[in-house]
Amino acid sequence: MPGTDKTAKNGLSFTDQEALQFHQEGRPGKLEISPTKPMATQRDLSLAYSPGVAVPVLAIAADPSKAFDYTNRGNMVGVITNGSAILGLGNLGPLAAKPVMEGKAVLFKRFADIDAIDIGVDTQDVDEFVNCVRFLGTSFGGINLEDIKAPECFQIEARLRELMDIPVFHDDQHGTAIIAAAGIINAMHLTGRDIATTKLVCNGAGAAGIACIELIKAMGMPHDNVILCDTKGPIYEGREDGMNQWKSAHASKTDARSLADAMKGADIFFGVSVKGALTKDMVASMADKPIIFAMANPDPEITAEEVAEVRDDAIMATGRSDYPNQVNNVLGFPYIFRGALDVQASTINEAMKIAAANALAELAREDVPDEVAAAYRGKRPKFGPDYIIPVPFDPRLITAVPAAVAQAAMDSGVARKPIVDMDAYRMHLSARRNPVAGSLQSIITKVRQAPKRVVFAEGEEIQVIRAAMSFVSQGLGTAVLIGREDTIRATAETAGIDLKVGIEIENARASTKNAAYAEHLYSRLQRKGYLLRDCQRLVNNDRNYWGAIMVAKGDADAMVTGVTRNYSVALDTVRQVVDTKPGHRVIGVSLVLARGRTVLVADTAVHDMPNSEELADIAVEAAHVARRLGYEPRIAMLAYSTFGHPAGERSEKVQQAVKILDSRGVDFEYDGDMAADVALNMEQMASYPFCRLTGPANVLIMPAFHSASISTKMLQELGGSTVIGPLLVGLDKPVQIVSLGAKDSDIANMAAIAAYDVT
Repeated sequence: MPGTDKTAKNGLSFTDQEALQFHQEGRPGKLEISPTKPMATQRDLSLAYSPGVAVPVLAIAADPSKAFDYTNRGNMVGVITNGSAILGLGNLGPLAAKPVMEGKAVLFKRFADIDAIDIGVDTQDVDEFVNCVRFLGTSFGGINLEDIKAPECFQIEARLRELMDIPVFHDDQHGTAIIAAAGIINAMHLTGRDIATTKLVCNGAGAAGIACIELIKAMGMPHDNVILCDTKGPIYEGREDGMNQWKSAHASKTDARSLADAMKGADIFFGVSVKGALTKDMVASMADKPIIFAMANPDPEITAEEVAEVRDDAIMATGRSDYPNQVNNVLGFPYIFRGALDVQASTINEAMKIAAANALAELAREDVPDEVAAAYRGKRPKFGPDYIIPVPFDPRLITAVPAAVAQAAMDSGVARKPIVDMDAYRMHLSARRNPVAGSLQSIITKVRQAPKRVVFAEGEEIQVIRAAMSFVSQGLGTAVLIGREDTIRATAETAGIDLKVGIEIENARASTKNAAYAEHLYSRLQRKGYLLRDCQRLVNNDRNYWGAIMVAKGDADAMVTGVTRNYSVALDTVRQVVDTKPGHRVIGVSLVLARGRTVLVADTAVHDMPNSEELADIAVEAAHVARRLGYEPRIAMLAYSTFGHPAGERSEKVQQAVKILDSRGVDFEYDGDMAADVALNMEQMASYPFCRLTGPANVLIMPAFHSASISTKMLQELGGSTVIGPLLVGLDKPVQIVSLGAKDSDIANMAAIAAYDVT
C-alpha cells in the first residue's frame, strides 16, 4: 500500500496518501449522476418513467433521430478502454484504468459541459473489444477511446469508425497531434517557414507519433520531408526489422540510419518517446531557428535549459505545465467533441482536426483576456516564441474550437444537424463555460508566479496542516502555521504528513515579537476598555489576534482562519486589528455555482439589516468583486416585492438604494426592487420591459444578512449547488475566513484567494 512516497508531475508534488485520500474522500471516485428534470411529485415520476416514458419510446421507434431530442444521447460520450496502456504505467487492465477514465469524464464536463461515462472492456483481444463497443453506439453521441496500446489501437479505431455512425476518436493519437499541429502552425509562422519545404523528424512511432505525422502531412507537408524514427532508428524504405503496416506507410527515402543522422539540418523535431532521447549535439545540428516539441511525459526528450545551452534561436514546446508552450490534450478533446456533438456528426474527420488546430493557432495570436493575463505574472502574454499555444484555462476555447469543428463538419458533409446561426451558437457555447473554476485557476497561477507568505492561524488542526502543505506544494508561497510546535509536528506525524520546506511554525508565547505585538494591539484597544495585560493575554492565547497582527505589521502577506471559530467571532477579532480599506465597505460575497450558472450573492457575512446607503455600498463592492472574477456585473437589488408590489418598509429601503446608485453614476448595470425569480429568469423579467438589466442578474444584493445566509446555505444543502465563500472584501489587508470545520481543499483555496488579494 502506498504511503508517503512523493509524486512529482509538471512541477507539482503530493504524497501517494494525499492522492488516495482525494479519490476516497466523501463519495468515492470523481463522478455522480444527477437528474435534469424535477423528481419531486408523483406526476414527475409518472412523466419520467411509467407511463409517461412510453410516449418518447414510441416517437424514437418511429424516428431514431428523435433520440437526440428526447434523451441525453446528444451530449453523452463513452470513455472506453481496455487498460493496455495506462498513462506511463503500462498494461494494468481496465479496472486499474478506471480512475483515469473517471478523470477524463470530469474533464469533458468541466471544460465543455459534456456528460461522459467510463467503460472498461476486460479483454486484450481486438475482435472481442470491437464487438463489444460496436453495439453500444445507441447510448452515446460519440466514443472516446483511451489508454489502448499500439498497434492494436489503430486497428480498433479504424474498425469501429467503419462500423459505427458516431464519432470514434482515440485521444492518445489525435489529441496530441492536434495540439502539436497548432503549435507548429504558429512556430512556422514565426520562423518564416513554408510547410511544403519544411523538414520534420518524429521520434516515437507509437499511437501519438504516427497520428502527429499523419495530421501534419494532411496539412500539406510532403511525405518525403518527414522522417519517422523508433527505437531502432529511422523508418526507411526497405527496412524490415521491427516494422508493421502503420510504420511502413511512413517509410521515407533517406540514407539516415540513426536519430542523430536524421536530425542534421532538420527544421522540426517531434518527440513522443522517452527522456533524454534528444541530445544537445543533435539540437546543434538542426537548421536555423529550430522548432523542438519534446512531448515525452513526465520528462521531455530534452529540457529547455539544455536546448538553451547550444541554441539561442529555438522555439520549444513540451508536455509540462512549468515550461512555456505546453502541449496539453485538454485543449482539444473536450472542444472537438463539443463541436461534433452539436452538429450530430457521424465521424471526426481530418478536416475537423485541422480546423481545431487552426482555431487553436489563431487563438494564440489574439490579444489575451484578463483571465489569461493573470496567469503570466501580471503581464499580458503576447504571441511569440514563448506563447504559441493557448493555455488550458483560456475562457475563449469553448467558443473558438467547437465552432470551428462544427463548421468543418458541416463543410465536409458529416453533420446531420447543421447549425443555422453560428453567432447564436457561439453565444450558446459561451454560456456553458464555468468561469469561477477558471478564475480560481488563474488566481492560483498568478500567485505561483509571485509567491506570498500566508498565515494559517489554526495551525494545530489537521485539515489546516494539510491545507498549508497543499499551499506550499502548489508553489504558492510560504505557509506559517500558528500554534505549539511540538503539537503541530506530532499531529503531522500521526497523519503521515512530512512538513516540508516552505512550512514555518510560529508559537506566540515563544516568539521574540511577543511584546511588540502586545504593544501594537494595546495601541489599538486601549481606549476601548482593554488594559495592556488584557492585550498580552489575547496575543498569547488567541491565534487569530497573533495572525492578524502579523499581517497588519507586514510580517506576513495574508491570513486564513475560521476552522474552529464561528465566522462572526473570527471577523470581530480580525476587525480589531485590521482596518477597513479607505473608501470601501467590508462585506462578504458568496459565489453560487448551479447547473452551469454562477451568481454572486452579497452581503453574506457582515451587515445584519443594512440601510439604503449600506445597500448601495454593498452593490458597489460586489460589482468590484465580480469584475475581478471575470464577470461584467448585472446587479439585482432583491426584495420580496418587485418594482413596488407588494409595498413594504424593507422594499422602500431597496428602492432608495437604487436611487442612491443613480445619484452616484456607477458604471455597472443594476435595478430593483425585484424578487429573485424575476432577477434570474428572463421570461419573468419580460413582464417588466422597463427593467434596466440586459440579461439575468449575476450579482444578487440581498436586503438583509439573514436572507443572504439562509438562501445560500439552503442552495448548498438542498439544491445541489456549490457555494464558495463568503469571500471577505473591503479590509485594508487580505484576510479570508472559512466556514466552521472547513475541508483542507477549501482552506487552501481561500489561502490562495487571500494571497491573490495582496496589493
